[in-house]
Amino acid sequence: MVVLSCNNIHKSYGIEIILENITFNINDGEKVGLIGPNGAGKSTLFNILTGKINYDSGNLFIDKAKTVGYLTQHLSLDSSNTIYDEMLTVFQDLINLENKLNKLEALMNEPYDAKNEEYRNKLIDKYTTCSELYTNRGGYTYKAEINRVLSGLGFQENEFLDSITVLSGGKKTRVALCKLLLSKPDIILLDEPTNHLDLDAIEWLEEYLKSYKGTIIIISHDRYFLDAITQSTMELINGHINFYNGNYTTSLELKQKNYEVQLKAYNMQQIEIKKQEEIIEKYRSFNREKSIKAAESRQKMLDKIDRLAAPDKDEKIKGITFKTQINSGNDVLHVENLSKSFDKKLLFKNLNFDIKKGEKTALIGENGRGKTTLFKIILGKLEQDDGLCKLGKNVLVGYYDQEQSDLNIEKTIIDEVWDSFPKLTTTEIRNALASFLFTGDDVFKKISSLSGGEKCRINLLKLILSKSNFLLLDEPTNHLDITSREALEEALLNYDGTVLVISHDRYFLNKSVNKIYELNENGAKEYLGNYTYYVEKKKNPLRFEMEEEQSSKTKTQIQHDKKKKKELEKSKREKKSKVKNIEEEISNLEDHVLELQKKLCLEEVYSNPEKSSAVNKELLDTQNEIETLYADWENIL
Repeated sequence: MVVLSCNNIHKSYGIEIILENITFNINDGEKVGLIGPNGAGKSTLFNILTGKINYDSGNLFIDKAKTVGYLTQHLSLDSSNTIYDEMLTVFQDLINLENKLNKLEALMNEPYDAKNEEYRNKLIDKYTTCSELYTNRGGYTYKAEINRVLSGLGFQENEFLDSITVLSGGKKTRVALCKLLLSKPDIILLDEPTNHLDLDAIEWLEEYLKSYKGTIIIISHDRYFLDAITQSTMELINGHINFYNGNYTTSLELKQKNYEVQLKAYNMQQIEIKKQEEIIEKYRSFNREKSIKAAESRQKMLDKIDRLAAPDKDEKIKGITFKTQINSGNDVLHVENLSKSFDKKLLFKNLNFDIKKGEKTALIGENGRGKTTLFKIILGKLEQDDGLCKLGKNVLVGYYDQEQSDLNIEKTIIDEVWDSFPKLTTTEIRNALASFLFTGDDVFKKISSLSGGEKCRINLLKLILSKSNFLLLDEPTNHLDITSREALEEALLNYDGTVLVISHDRYFLNKSVNKIYELNENGAKEYLGNYTYYVEKKKNPLRFEMEEEQSSKTKTQIQHDKKKKKELEKSKREKKSKVKNIEEEISNLEDHVLELQKKLCLEEVYSNPEKSSAVNKELLDTQNEIETLYADWENIL
């Protein structure tokens, strides 16, 4: 049964079209992911669904029998309540019923008077009815449910009585999410719900939403989260919706297939239109009444054609390529017996680990455990309480700050980058900014006016221009849309330097790292693999023992293994380069095939057997060459 539908919804601000012909249906109990680049209009669509803003035209249907709950990305709570009291407001009806039952109990406990028998029986009947209602609505379980949800989303029991007015923005968003889940609306709209959650809280929320009985629509850039929960995907791009039956990963496959089909149909139609236009032009050039009428007739037919739009293509950052200025030594970072506390709260102690050249390592752990603090100790911005933290020889550190605190909000974009790299020319600066989607007059915008995603792109650009050989990345995928995250992952895979990253993005951790340190109060535990490995190892500590025997090998064995690994990586890079070259060659030849097919449509060719034969032969040779290249491509893969 359809509980929510949009039909040709249109929304614009002045001449800027945000949403155009938005059409979709969502069934009761369906779990849908809403994806798309930053600024595509996803939050605008949510605001229309909740009635916060009006749409210009179209039709919106939401089942009147269904309640709707909305968690916005930038929600703040102005309340003097404690966290727990704020949760109780969700159950105000139950609390009122509870108070009513207490009053009825007090009246029933008054001394028995036979004269008031009828009144007493009415009290008993009323109490029985209220008691049944209280039980059915969860009166005896709602407090336990509050504790379960608050704990699941990362609140400690000693925080339940904290005042909301003193909470950070991230904690206020978590409070709002707790309230939303406890209210159990029939339709939930979630805008980036995993922001401000650590891994444990994200996994808890995942399980909660998977078993949720209502309808859920999720805006998220967390691909792992979307894959775990959603059954269908809506992509908002260029103002309209593409709908795919499947989770995020499935939608990628379907999107590519759709793109190829649409591109082929579009190209074929363009060839036909071009052919007809050339025929019309030729008829007109004869300048005879009969030929002019023929041209007009063909033009009318051409005007009636339902012209296909070019298929959507993602606008991607093109300039994420990390290069190193100098090579570091093999020992990049040594941490020994490190400890740090704040206001008598111990973050970590006896912390020991080493980072070697070329390693891609993740640092994970609960929020507040001191991951960012550790980064600041490595950078020399904070002093440790005890222990040693030492960078190796020729190590040039590049730092990505999730808070964007190193950006001067009073500067323009171009000045922010140029002041950091004054030796670059105007052309080099403009080209670098353009590759990160800052073009034209956009470069003169003030940093203060930018979105979180735009600030992220500036910091990434500055990091690339620094040519550092050791990258410290603190939540680098926060505020980045999916295509930007994928570009960053690809760049890190091809980076020949060393990476230490803090991240809650499990999809990113799976693709970009080969070692994980889980930070805890008493140090850090090492996991020699990506996020999937980490999860499996936590579930079954005896798994992957063969791989972990590497730690007991001799230096000669380790050096031999490193040499083999380098050779394998070199082979992979060469293979990737060959595949890329073949794909480019195939693309060029396919373009040539289209040109030859267009030639065959020309009168001077098809009316001339000699020319027609020559073009056909060239077409056949080109197609054979494409088939040979495809065979080579398959053999390499």
